[in-house]
This record gives sequence, C-alpha cells and structure tokens, in this order.
Amino acid sequence: MAGERSPKDASQASATQLAERARGGDRRALARVLTEVENRSAAGEAAIRALYPFAGHAQLVGVTGAPGTGKSTLVAALIGEVRRSGRAVAVIAVDPSSPITGGAILGDRVRMQAHAGDHDVFVRSMASRGHSGGLAATSVAAAAVLDAAGFDLVVLETVGAGQSEVEVAAAADTTVVVEAPGLGDEIQAIKAGLLEVADIIVVNKGDLPGALRSASQLRAMILAAAPAANDDRPRPKRPEVLVATATDGKGVPELLAAIERHGAQLRERGDERASLARAEAQLDAALSERVRERLRAPARRLTSDELLRAIASHALDPFAAADRLLALLAE
Repeated sequence: MAGERSPKDASQASATQLAERARGGDRRALARVLTEVENRSAAGEAAIRALYPFAGHAQLVGVTGAPGTGKSTLVAALIGEVRRSGRAVAVIAVDPSSPITGGAILGDRVRMQAHAGDHDVFVRSMASRGHSGGLAATSVAAAAVLDAAGFDLVVLETVGAGQSEVEVAAAADTTVVVEAPGLGDEIQAIKAGLLEVADIIVVNKGDLPGALRSASQLRAMILAAAPAANDDRPRPKRPEVLVATATDGKGVPELLAAIERHGAQLRERGDERASLARAEAQLDAALSERVRERLRAPARRLTSDELLRAIASHALDPFAAADRLLALLAE
C-alpha cells in the first residue's frame, strides 16, 4: 500500500532513532548501537551513518604493549585521572574471543568496576574474533560512535597479541606503548616495531627493581635510532618515556599531561596523518565488508564454493581464484 514503509526502511529509521538517543546521553541505547556495529548489521551501519557527522572531536588514544605489562590497570588509573579533570572518557578494550561463544572474555571490565556507576565513563569489551591484529575489526567504527556520543577521550586498549599490535597506530591520534621491567620487553618492542609507532612510552610497575634502568635503556634506544643530521631518511618519532605505577597512581597525572600535550601539538601543526590513517582503515573495512556481502549473494555463492574446493585440492592457486572473483564482481 502507498505510504507504507518497507521492513528495511523501518529498521533504518529505528536505528537512526537509537543513534539519536545514544548521542543524547542514553547509555543503554549507546550499548545497543555498539552491539549492532560489532555484529556488522544493517542497523549498525545505519547508526554509524547517522552519528558519523558528529564525530571528530574526541582524542583517540591507543594503548598497546605485550601481555603482562599492566595495560588494563594503567587504563583504569588513567580513567580516574581524566574524571578528576571533569571530562568524559570511554574505553574500548579488545579482549580475546571466547572459543565457545566468540564473545569477549570481559577481563578488562572486571578491572574497571570501580567506575561502573559513573555516567561519564563507558567501558566496552569487544571480542577480537580471530582478527590477526591487536584491535577488533570494528573497533575504529565503535570509536567513532563513542566520539559522536560526546566523550572527550576515547581509549583503544589492545588485546596484547604481540607483534601485530602496531595496527593501533592507524586508529589512534596518540599511541601509548606500555612496557614493564624484567620482561625483556625492550628488545621485543624493537622487534615488533612498537617503538616506531609510539608517541609515548610508559614503563609501568615503576615500583619494581629495574624500572628506571628500563626507562633509561629505552631512551638510549630512541636516541640511537635517530638518523644523523645529514641523513635524508624520514625521521622516526621521538616518543616521550615515562615511568608510572598504575596500582598506586604514581606517574599517571604525568601520563595524562603527556597525552594532552601530544594532542595539542597535533592540533597546532594541523597534522592530518592520524586522521587520514584512521580514514583509510575505516574505508578498507567498509570495502572488505561490501565485497564479502556481494560474494555471499546466492548468485555467486556457488562459484565461491567451487573456487574454494579448487584451492583446497591445489588445482588453483589463491591469487588466480581471487582474480576470478574480482572479475566476477566487475560483471
């Protein structure tokens, strides 16, 4: 009948209303939007479309580092410091996926329960779902949603997967790498490329023996990596190295001050590299999802299955199969 909306239109209208409620401060609506985004649903896409024009104001801070360095405890301490300054803060904590349900283990939420009753603190655990890097594939989109919802600082904490952690730099304005004394992380950080992407390095667990020595070694490594004055190669970052103890809050105010300084420097220089890298990550994710959707269509599913069998039997290499699928999409 004329005037009736299709189920798809009704669903999109409902998602738009949900997005408006989330932007208006409804935390339950915000949680529902993030669930739809994480599930890559049509409602999630509609919500992002509605909210995206309002994003771009929050500072996105990536916190990464090897397992055992105390990232979650440090983030919890940082939340408290941000709240003392009167600002709202959100955290996306990427946890390992449950092997049974595919959901997040929620370990970070357990550590951050002290802030559970604060309306201006929002902590969301997201499952990595087998994603090879330190961030879940939908984390960047979720960060945009939280940005649009009015949070001043959005923290992206990685799963601690190891050398793939460097991808957080593509999603964040400011990248904080967390180290700990006695773990041999100084060498591991060089192998993983973490020192190359870091804007700030924090040696956590500063009350342990060797913390100051670890900080000194990291500063020396950063100086040694700097090219000579007559070297035309691109100059690497010169991250600030701090020492903190998350369990008692020592060094956490200095960490927040360093984060704020870096954000101010980016704004003063008009540096678009972080926002352009984030835009590229978002575009790559959207393109990948669009291609997968088209390949899952019934008309192409049979061809995809046949190519998979050809690859499995070594009758066809994966590159040739990919070329055939791309040619099929172009028709």
